[in-house]
Amino acid sequence: MSRTLHLAEQLIARRSVTPDDGGCQQVIRERLVPLGFGFETIVSGPDDFRVTNLWALRRGTDAQAPLLAFAGHTDVVPTGPLEQWASDPFVPTHRAGRLYGRGAADMKSSLAAMVVATEEFVAAHPAHRGSVAFLLTSDEEGPANDGTVKVCEWLQAQRIQLDACIVGEPTSVDRLGDMVKNGRRGSLSGRLKVKGVQGHIAYPHLAKNPIHVAAPALAELVAIEWDRGNRYFPPTSWQVSNVHAGTGASNVIPGEMVVDFNFRFSTESTPEQLKQRVHAVLDHHGLDYALDWTLGGEPFLTPVGSLSEALVGAIREETGIDTELSTTGGTSDGRFIAKMCPQVIEFGPLNASIHKIDEWVEVASLEPLKNIYRRTLHTLLA
Repeated sequence: MSRTLHLAEQLIARRSVTPDDGGCQQVIRERLVPLGFGFETIVSGPDDFRVTNLWALRRGTDAQAPLLAFAGHTDVVPTGPLEQWASDPFVPTHRAGRLYGRGAADMKSSLAAMVVATEEFVAAHPAHRGSVAFLLTSDEEGPANDGTVKVCEWLQAQRIQLDACIVGEPTSVDRLGDMVKNGRRGSLSGRLKVKGVQGHIAYPHLAKNPIHVAAPALAELVAIEWDRGNRYFPPTSWQVSNVHAGTGASNVIPGEMVVDFNFRFSTESTPEQLKQRVHAVLDHHGLDYALDWTLGGEPFLTPVGSLSEALVGAIREETGIDTELSTTGGTSDGRFIAKMCPQVIEFGPLNASIHKIDEWVEVASLEPLKNIYRRTLHTLLA
């Protein structure tokens, strides 16, 4: 059994449903201690949602050279109905060349590959230049209020500057290495409450139906071209996720309608611009409304540079694939790291099974994944 596979199995066996780390960070810490890493544990959050974060740093011979961080999360999403799993989600199980278990793809295999890649790199280059770090959290799958964002605040207070960061999110689509993320779209959500007057459906002149009065405004919002995107980002999209109205009775005009919506937006738009355009439409239609906004994350983009070139080159050398740089998908903790690090790239195994019942990773992909991380270290720090 390879050391990468063995460590991945150890981590999968830890029941680390967010925000519980389940002892994963201690397992990783024990592997990094012999390499000369120093550690800082940052515990944050309320008593009923305690989050464990770990910062580990190994300085090389040249403190002025790049500080490359591996970032990731040890927490996983809930399993869902246990009876629907073919095997215990926290008992690593092999079937037909796949390793099954919660977190196998998202993202305990990446963490294992990062650790073993670092072990091999340090063994080959004990006096490497620059520094290697690990930034780990148990609050990526949760609210993300007390995880990576808190570590970034601590790093800034300590005046520690990251030069490059690889986040181990599962980014591959059909084959390991066919896609990496050099950015992510922003996420802006809104909850719109349109006020009306409740009444009997047979006497509409005595009521005001909020569904009817809001419908033209919603149709206009659906039709707007918010921006055209750019070379790296698709156009900004606006989508309604939920509509709530009515009392449950078929003969009552509702007094209020609630609409939940979300923007996934590119760097061509700002949250302020999007908010202003939505309010302008609602005001134009004369709606009586209240609107609450939640900014889930701003977009970030890492232009082609030393990190992307090193990672793309490592993928090509290991797999023969010319990878695609992409900004598709949901948000990640890269959005926090990008505020203090000029180069943030996400790369990991296939994402076909993430968050699903019977989550899996291809066993044959683990050694190439580890080798890609190791090659990237070699290019930047050897």
